[in-house]
Amino acid sequence: MSKKEAYKEHLTKLVLEVLKTSNSKYLLNYLASNSNLPGPRGNLELADAFADAIEAYSRTDSEKLWDLCLELTRYSAEEAPTDSPAEFFVFCGARGMGVFGTSSAHSSEAQSALMALAGDSRWRTREGVAMAIQNMIRNDPRKTLEMLGKWIGSDDWLVMRAVAAGVAEPPLLKDRETAKSALELHKVIFEKILTAKDREASFKTLRQGLGYSLSVIVHAAPVDGFGFMRQLAETCDGDILWIVKENLKKSRLTKNFPGEVESLRKLTG
Repeated sequence: MSKKEAYKEHLTKLVLEVLKTSNSKYLLNYLASNSNLPGPRGNLELADAFADAIEAYSRTDSEKLWDLCLELTRYSAEEAPTDSPAEFFVFCGARGMGVFGTSSAHSSEAQSALMALAGDSRWRTREGVAMAIQNMIRNDPRKTLEMLGKWIGSDDWLVMRAVAAGVAEPPLLKDRETAKSALELHKVIFEKILTAKDREASFKTLRQGLGYSLSVIVHAAPVDGFGFMRQLAETCDGDILWIVKENLKKSRLTKNFPGEVESLRKLTG
């Protein structure tokens, strides 16, 4: 039995206990004690298993499980600061909300809650949102990608970062239409960067994320992707050039498209 399978077996019992008693105490204790926090890496296998356990019972007990996800995500940054075991509750709650985001009575609520969490001050919470987006794309790519287009319209740098990170998942981009949509979303984000009057502090978080996400998209859609990177390189914008140069360092591009990378490197200087 793998680690994730063992976690899922245990979590299934704890989730069933919540469904029977509405008491989440033992579930929270288990998540906290196995979170690996404080530490450099939270327990992603445990969070995956939690999302799977929520999905397994989401159709038959959606109300109680939705309430559980809400409970987990209500821990504020003061109550559950970065790198604390309690922050793992919010991370898992966001992952669980991804289960409800496309095909449930709580879809709209889940989408709104995740968008709000995308602007959270805690980086791990924001990462939970990106992973929830990926789960939603797997379940309903068209609906989710349409939603992400609306998110970008908020002009919030951190929300844009969640969109960029959420769509930059190689297995999802094997679908041609998803890859095409992911590139279009990146184009809109870059257009907003170029036309922004003020690149405030949170912009740095978006810039850092785009420093890898663009290469994932270009690898999946190389013809249009490299054409777009060339357009970006020709803008002479300092932040944009930094993003292009960072992506040109990624092995997924240097190993598979050495000619295109070298041509762009000459252009960016």
